[in-house]
Amino acid sequence: MLELDEAINRRASVRYFKPKEVEDEKILELVKAAIRAPTASGLENWLFVVFRSGDAKEKLYELMAKGMEAYYSAVGISGEKLEKLRRRMYEEGMYRAPVYIAVFIDRNVRFLKGSEYDDLEYLWSVESAAMAIQNLMLKAVELGLGTVYIGVTNMNGIEDEVRKLAGLGDSYSLVGVIPVGYPKGDVKPRKRKKSAEDVMRFV
Repeated sequence: MLELDEAINRRASVRYFKPKEVEDEKILELVKAAIRAPTASGLENWLFVVFRSGDAKEKLYELMAKGMEAYYSAVGISGEKLEKLRRRMYEEGMYRAPVYIAVFIDRNVRFLKGSEYDDLEYLWSVESAAMAIQNLMLKAVELGLGTVYIGVTNMNGIEDEVRKLAGLGDSYSLVGVIPVGYPKGDVKPRKRKKSAEDVMRFV
């Protein structure tokens, strides 16, 4: 079993996966680790939707690709680079994984009542889900799996489609989609641009 420090330092964003199925017991272990995260007001208002059937995965992948294109168009990349992205996704299979775990929060499950607390309750719920995702990703390292965080599925119009694909009502908000699988090739964590000293302040 890995030491926590080793798992933290080995975690990296994996974008290419082997066409090998992820065992049910390992998926369960990931979610068990996720729900050990802190949860605001003890609400546990998160939901982990596992996409692994062929049709559902393909539809979700198409939505991810659509989100990627919308994101890169928004930041103004050239048509040439956008075409390169399309080749990587549609020809090389970037982000194509045997399993996708979509993490949602239920906004109807809350602690503080009243519209004046809507933003705060939403923030707390997203923070809780984000901590759960980090737990999941660190557990994946221990299990020999790779993961990457996909946020572009929250682009306008795309989140609604992901929610419908998951069979959920309007009270659910998507926090992110996590491709999960066995890494294809070596996993090389990126060095951070800033040191701990650069981003730390004592008061």
